[in-house]
Amino acid sequence: MHPMTDVKQIRIEAIHLDQDDPKKCTARKLEKRGLIRCKTRLSSASKKGVLLDPLSDTLLSPSDVNLIEDGALVALDCSWKRIHESIRIISKTTRLESRILPILLAGNPVSWGKRGRMSTAEALSASLYIVGHKDQAISLLRPFKFSDAFLDLNGQLLEAYSSCNSQAEVEEMQWQFFDRPSSDI
Repeated sequence: MHPMTDVKQIRIEAIHLDQDDPKKCTARKLEKRGLIRCKTRLSSASKKGVLLDPLSDTLLSPSDVNLIEDGALVALDCSWKRIHESIRIISKTTRLESRILPILLAGNPVSWGKRGRMSTAEALSASLYIVGHKDQAISLLRPFKFSDAFLDLNGQLLEAYSSCNSQAEVEEMQWQFFDRPSSDI
């Protein structure tokens, strides 16, 4: 079981590419509240830590806590329609370790209930929760009306993922809740 590590606040950043409706941008809302920093230039983003990358082959797990605590947790705030292009550009210019979240469901009104189609705020919050920074995870969601929906949909999943010790355990855990794709059998 992973120990609670909430004592230290994690540095959180979003690389903001201005590709979405600014009124719906959860990263900008978090920045206005002083909860994260948005970077518009890659050169100003953290050099150490974890980049949330929905195209990565490596799952985020509680074992990534030191990478995040020693560096930063970084999300890419871009349009889902341009994710492949955006990730390709970012991955060539950063030394951040890419991680994908295990299966979770979006609680935001735009993508409610869709696997993995989370807002930046949801992805950052889920990441913090999984690595044991649960108080900080919940405080990130407070500014949003959909926070309760996200936690209702994913509370059991987040607890299960945060209790794992490795990426392999997280991978197996997600298949206890969701059907395994037939290509993985």
